[in-house]
Amino acid sequence: MKLLRTIRLDPSDTFIFERAAEAGEWAVSGSFLFLDSDPGELSSKQRHALRSGFLGISSLGFSTLATVSEATEDEFAAARETLARGFLGRLGAPNPEVASEAAGEELRYAQSLCDHPVGTLVAVQRSIGEDGALREQFRTLRPRERDENQDALHAFARAFTFHEVEDDSKHEDEIDLLTISKDSSK
Repeated sequence: MKLLRTIRLDPSDTFIFERAAEAGEWAVSGSFLFLDSDPGELSSKQRHALRSGFLGISSLGFSTLATVSEATEDEFAAARETLARGFLGRLGAPNPEVASEAAGEELRYAQSLCDHPVGTLVAVQRSIGEDGALREQFRTLRPRERDENQDALHAFARAFTFHEVEDDSKHEDEIDLLTISKDSSK
């Protein structure tokens, strides 16, 4: 069985989210946190979580990336129990049965995103449409293939490749690091 785990490639999650997930936590999409949200009423850090955050189930913090990882039945059960406790204690679930069922649904949805090789990175992009519906798109990045004809230092594909872009003038989401750093100091 496969599940998602949070991964931290650099410290940016600690700046852009109110609470960053710890690296290596089991993760779910977390979109349920934003179902009835008005983006205009969210802080900039909450908007970042809405747009691009996976929810780490232990911390209930966010991670920009998750990685497809092997999981045992026992790890799935423990993840379900941890998430159910979070639903009860911090997110207002009415009782343990409802919390456990909701946690199971979230983990099964996360499992459905893991139809990729172990080690594949997954990113999410969310938006709220004009109709108020929450939309999610998931993107993946797989590890590079090893070139067996190269030494250990050069065994993988080039670090950079160049692609011609037709129209690079549209940027829907630009990150203002100065504003984010000011928000984090409050």
